[in-house]
Amino acid sequence: MAGQFENAKALKRLMVAFLLGGSFLLVICDGLPASAKEEVLVVHYAPPESPTDRRLDYPLKLLDLALSKSGHAYRLEQNPGEALQGRVVTELEEGGPVDVMCSMTSIERENRLLPVRIPLDKGLLGYRIGLVRSADKELLSKAVRLQDLSQLQIGQGHDWPDVDILSSNGLHVHGVAGYENLFFMLAGGRIDYLSRSVMEISAELEEHPSLNLVMEPYLVLYYPTAQYFFVNRNNKRLAGLIEHGLEKAIADGSFEQLFQQYYANALRDAHFERRRLIKLNNPLLPPQTPLGRKELWYRPLSP
Repeated sequence: MAGQFENAKALKRLMVAFLLGGSFLLVICDGLPASAKEEVLVVHYAPPESPTDRRLDYPLKLLDLALSKSGHAYRLEQNPGEALQGRVVTELEEGGPVDVMCSMTSIERENRLLPVRIPLDKGLLGYRIGLVRSADKELLSKAVRLQDLSQLQIGQGHDWPDVDILSSNGLHVHGVAGYENLFFMLAGGRIDYLSRSVMEISAELEEHPSLNLVMEPYLVLYYPTAQYFFVNRNNKRLAGLIEHGLEKAIADGSFEQLFQQYYANALRDAHFERRRLIKLNNPLLPPQTPLGRKELWYRPLSP
């Protein structure tokens, strides 16, 4: 009876303390064994830019995998609504409701946010294939040099780093607000083509079957870049847990297994062996990019 009474008193002293603006949930049970005291990491992430946007599917699975290997109890929670990339960067920088985002890296983003410098995409984000109207399938059939693209209007999200990369290489970029608007503007003839990553283009075609868009078959643009997880610069603890988990996933092969699960078909459908490659410079690439770690990169072609 005495033991039951003491346990009852212990349960009545249950306290919940929120640290770091709700990102960490600490449950303290006085009088219970140490094994029952556990800190639960609650990680909030931004929603996709539209209901049909599937670009976050793989990064979220990879985040879940990394945290599962971090040795820490955690819970992932999606914030409500839809979110443009630029707004998420600002919210994360200001310590707002988002704890982590995935994004193409740039010097500017690494100055504002704390990157986990393991490329989630293994560099595939830098291999860009044209999405065009079906009537324009031969649009790039004669293109062999960067100058051959100089008269075309290329659509990109207005707050994506790609805008500055393409523009710095002499290409005409039409920045578009709103992810879905890219596809409707292309279908409506307001831009000539979309420069899409090999990671993205197949899913985007599947999500927009009524717009009569196709993957152009002749060309691939390449610039060195990486997609990272980013956190607030003061949240070194979360960054460390993600990095530790990703390194374990790389070592045990589960990172590669997930990568192939999501992108083996896309890589096959891209038919890189039939494409001409045009290499672009990336003036936004931070010098800390781990290009020397060969195991972190996938090279469908030798740029």
